Amino acid sequence: MDAQSEKLLAQMIRNTRLASLGTLREGAPRVSMVAFVPAEDFSAFYIHVSRLAQHTVDMQKDKQVGFLIAETDDGRADPQTLGRVSIRASAEMIQNGEPGYTPLKELYLARFPEAEQFFKLADFSFWRIKPKGGRFVAGFAKAYNITVETLQKVSER
Repeated sequence: MDAQSEKLLAQMIRNTRLASLGTLREGAPRVSMVAFVPAEDFSAFYIHVSRLAQHTVDMQKDKQVGFLIAETDDGRADPQTLGRVSIRASAEMIQNGEPGYTPLKELYLARFPEAEQFFKLADFSFWRIKPKGGRFVAGFAKAYNITVETLQKVSER
């Protein structure tokens, strides 16, 4: 991957606040939108979701998920040249009070201050989305397979 593509990937992960989360429901794919914060080294993405949401129920049954982060549509003539990264991942729930929970909550609230109200509700919890690999498209004829190591390297940009 060239330096310009690495920079684009790092900027997308840091600056995008919403992702598409793909889960399985009764053997069929389901996609929803979630707010997220990335780990500093891009080794994980954190979402704060209600156990009442269908995607949360799905993750409890099958930990394998898809996670898509894409550049915002800027009105360009060919929107298929927008950058996007599709990540194969596993999901694991983080218990309230678990080591690292408080700094994670602070990081999440710094990005989403209005989410403070959800921390008062017992049905919300953090989930760690742990990448296994994926595909990054940086534009026309710029598609790359990525690994966990790729994401960690790009986080240094």
